[in-house]
Amino acid sequence: MKISSALKKKFRIRNKLKKISKLDRYRLSVSRSSKNISAQIIDDVKNTTLVSASSIDKDIKSQKKTKKEQSTVVAELLAKKAQEKKITKVYFDRGIY
Repeated sequence: MKISSALKKKFRIRNKLKKISKLDRYRLSVSRSSKNISAQIIDDVKNTTLVSASSIDKDIKSQKKTKKEQSTVVAELLAKKAQEKKITKVYFDRGIY
């Protein structure tokens, strides 16, 4: 099976982040589709998702906003949840973008 160039780029970037990440920083992964956006903060040492937020949530989806406005709301929600768990430093995983 041949791996596409987009997947190669995604894995190459992710592996670089995993090599340089330390115990005090986590990885922020953002995924987007044509209608929704979601973000999560991941601990690569333990392979667990610490905090996540998405525009699919009922309270965000009921606001009937554009995708750009939804992304702002999702970012604020993720930041609030991260502050509750005392997460201050993250690496941004840009994926294939």
